[in-house]
Amino acid sequence: MFATVPKDLRANPQEYTFRVSYKVIVVLPVYNEERNLGPLLDRLHEHLSDFFIPYEIVAVNDGSTDRTQEILEDYAAREPIHILHHVVNQGLGATLRDGLYYASRIAGDKDIVITMDADETHTPGLILRMVRMVREGHDVVIASRYQHGAMVRGLAFHRVAISWLASILMRMVFPIKGVRDYTCGYRAYLGSALRTAMSKYGDSFVDQEGFQCMVDVLLKLRRMPLIFGEVPLILRYDFKLGASKMRLAPTATKTLGLMVRRKLGK
Repeated sequence: MFATVPKDLRANPQEYTFRVSYKVIVVLPVYNEERNLGPLLDRLHEHLSDFFIPYEIVAVNDGSTDRTQEILEDYAAREPIHILHHVVNQGLGATLRDGLYYASRIAGDKDIVITMDADETHTPGLILRMVRMVREGHDVVIASRYQHGAMVRGLAFHRVAISWLASILMRMVFPIKGVRDYTCGYRAYLGSALRTAMSKYGDSFVDQEGFQCMVDVLLKLRRMPLIFGEVPLILRYDFKLGASKMRLAPTATKTLGLMVRRKLGK
């Protein structure tokens, strides 16, 4: 899929873009990311344009109080970026929900919807491998910290250890063939699979408020006849400017509560 571009097309990228049968739609939940957002958008454009992949970015600004909205509007004037805006901060769940619902409405069956963090911890170059796996037949591809070749840089040891223990627990309670990382939000969804999930679950597809929403989405997709896969993630917390927005104890408590409810069928 990512073979060398023929010489006759290098001079006219638009001709090559026209021949690509799919589009990549990147959903970015954004909250107070003025220091990270510009470099991330630049790298997204670089990696996708280098391979002449048509793309659109759906940025959901979750009530940012810094220059995030201004930066998004500046980039949207020259790049394919659609901005959704929450007047007040509603949390990751609502932000992801709005981004995925919009993406599902504009995505064709062959399009690929990517969700990723906007804080520079998720490297855009990995999108190419995720897209390749979807094109090879997977419905959902997760950037995983628990595949051979994965690395974590700049994250405190206790957070790495807790995430590892959570992965083991979730694999025991809710096994999904091909999945080891249940919490990472860096994922690729085939357009037809995402639209089917939206149709099946309606407004309840993303109905958790905090970071546990990523686990819940996966548990709902688990009930569908989908093919899951993973690629090794290099998680770069050392690139992130600013403090993490995830509070470990509340997130862990809410995730455990969610697991109990889902195990009981609620």
